[in-house]
Amino acid sequence: MKRQLSTPFFVVNPKAYLYGEESLNLALKADELAKKYDVDILFTVQHADAYRISKATERLTITVQHMDSLVPGRGMGYILPESLVANGVEATFLNHAEHPVEVSDLVSIMKRADELDILTIVCADSIAEAKAIATLNPDIMICEPTELIGTGQSSDISYMKATNESVKSVNPSIKVLQAAGISTREDVKKALMSGADATGGTSGIIAADNPVATLEGMLEELNLFRGENN
Repeated sequence: MKRQLSTPFFVVNPKAYLYGEESLNLALKADELAKKYDVDILFTVQHADAYRISKATERLTITVQHMDSLVPGRGMGYILPESLVANGVEATFLNHAEHPVEVSDLVSIMKRADELDILTIVCADSIAEAKAIATLNPDIMICEPTELIGTGQSSDISYMKATNESVKSVNPSIKVLQAAGISTREDVKKALMSGADATGGTSGIIAADNPVATLEGMLEELNLFRGENN
C-alpha cells in the first residue's frame, strides 16, 4: 500500500545541491521538524544516499528524483524500482523540467511505480500539460512554469488556482503541489491559499543563509494555515 500523506504536506528537494553528509544532516533536521510540527515531508535524495537517509530518519518520505521502468534481469545503466524500495524509497519525481520524460516512458514508469506502491510525483509546466498528465492518474502533480524554477520568484496565484482546478477537474483525488520559486513564508501561504494540497522548495531553502531556520519558518506558516483552515 502506498504511503498516505496528510495535507497540507511539504517537499524538501535538494536536487544535486546536496549529497552525502550534507544531505544527511539536512534530512535529520527536516525529520526533527516533521515531528515537531506533525507534518509529512517528502525529502528528495540522491539514489546513492537513499538507504543511509532512510535508516537515519523516521518521519520523512524518502523520495528519489527519477526512476526507470526496468524490471529485474537484463538491463544496464537504468534505475531499478525494486532496488529503490529495498533501500527505503517511497516516492519518486518524474518529468521534471530538468529531467523530462517522453509520454510513452512516463506511462510505463508510472505503471511500475504503482506495482511497487511508490508514490508518483509528476511535473507539468503549463495548464494544458497539467490537464493531459492528470489523465494518467499520478498521485501528486507539481504544476510549475519552467521559467520560474530556481529563480526565487513564485507563480502568480491566478496561475496556481488555474492549474489546481485543471488537475482536479480531471481527477479530484490527485494531490496538487505548487512549488515554483518558493523561498519565503509568504510564498508558502500564497501556495496554500490557492487551494494547493502541498508546497515546498529547493534553492529557496538550500541557498538561504540558514537553511534549517528557513525551512522551519516555512513549516510554521504551513502549520498556521492548517490551524486556521481545519
